[in-house]
Amino acid sequence: MSDDRVPDENSPWLTVIGLGEDGLAGLGDEAKRCIAAAAVLFGGSRHLELVAPLIAGESHVWLSPFERSVEAVLALKGSPVVVLASGDPFFFGVGVTLARHVPASDMRVLPAPSSFSLAASRLGWALQETTTISLHGRPVDLIRPHLQPGSRILALTSDEKTPQALAGLLTESGFGQSRLTILEALGGARERVTSLIAEDFSLGGIDPLNICAVEVVAGKGARVLPLAGGLDDGLFEHDGQITKREVRALTLSALAPRRGECLWDIGAGSGSIGIEWMLRDPAMKAVAIEGSPERALRIRRNATAFGVPGLIVVEGTAPAALAGLPRPDAVFIGGGGSEEGVMAAAIAALLPGGRLVANAVTTQMEAVLLDHHARLGGSLIRIDIARVSLVGTMTGWRPAMPVTQWSWVKP
Repeated sequence: MSDDRVPDENSPWLTVIGLGEDGLAGLGDEAKRCIAAAAVLFGGSRHLELVAPLIAGESHVWLSPFERSVEAVLALKGSPVVVLASGDPFFFGVGVTLARHVPASDMRVLPAPSSFSLAASRLGWALQETTTISLHGRPVDLIRPHLQPGSRILALTSDEKTPQALAGLLTESGFGQSRLTILEALGGARERVTSLIAEDFSLGGIDPLNICAVEVVAGKGARVLPLAGGLDDGLFEHDGQITKREVRALTLSALAPRRGECLWDIGAGSGSIGIEWMLRDPAMKAVAIEGSPERALRIRRNATAFGVPGLIVVEGTAPAALAGLPRPDAVFIGGGGSEEGVMAAAIAALLPGGRLVANAVTTQMEAVLLDHHARLGGSLIRIDIARVSLVGTMTGWRPAMPVTQWSWVKP
């Protein structure tokens, strides 16, 4: 008599099954058969409880840290293993983590509707026109760049406290009139959908399993982050050490950000270059190197205010502070470039094909850039900007300090 729990050698050994709050009632016959035939099952305690009547093999609750459970799953390669997940395992789910270690050919995935799909269906929102973001185990500040007037956002939360934290963020940022809808335990017996205005938030007893929907309304003075490069200087907290708006736009253009790349911002000042770099795409990475403790703290505050809390701030001066950092795809040198060893260290660390952009306002730094341009080539431009200001009772053009900019691509 054969054991139907021994898989065919050519069939996937790992099955990842998405569950809804309706548990077994929402599963198809194939998913039920896989659960019953599994030698070992992994999942959250809630997942295992939902399918408990079908479990015939061993069941294991996820360990902490989660990497320990991934190792346990990988150790069972060749046995029929089932992993239980919430909704769609490949939409901010466990499937994404497992796929980093298990080839797709070794996995069979049976997804359920994601929380985003269920929420959109309850609200009548077009999912392709809605911003989706996960705040599960992540700072609520990540929503800030998406707060565009008239936009719709679905935010996956961590727990019952996140909706109130989100309402507070919306209110203090000038979006207090936005409609906030909390959708709890979607698809299950405890489902509840409640809408209110963010600044009037007073909802209690929220289910830890919830997703928040935001219909963004910008009040007067709301902190809306424009989608163009070269954000207004007034949006940044700074002490005057900031790459000014127009020069910053040209600098970012020369840095030519590409998805997922890492930037070093040496002599970061207010952190404006690294912050705008990260705003280009959620996959961007940046390291701000700043010698002043006061400015380093200011950079961290700016990063939070712009919704890019993942900006890494290294307190120290180049070149010593560069040791041990991940190699960059791009480097910007806005301060300290004339110090001995800084340019050489940046060039050495830069990955092949990477871009280096350096700005100079002092004659000493300009001399360094002229020398590097003569030896290495690249592009050298001079940026002259004048602004209208009062001249007695009239107005006139007042020139800003000219900026010399050298940009270079490493062979």
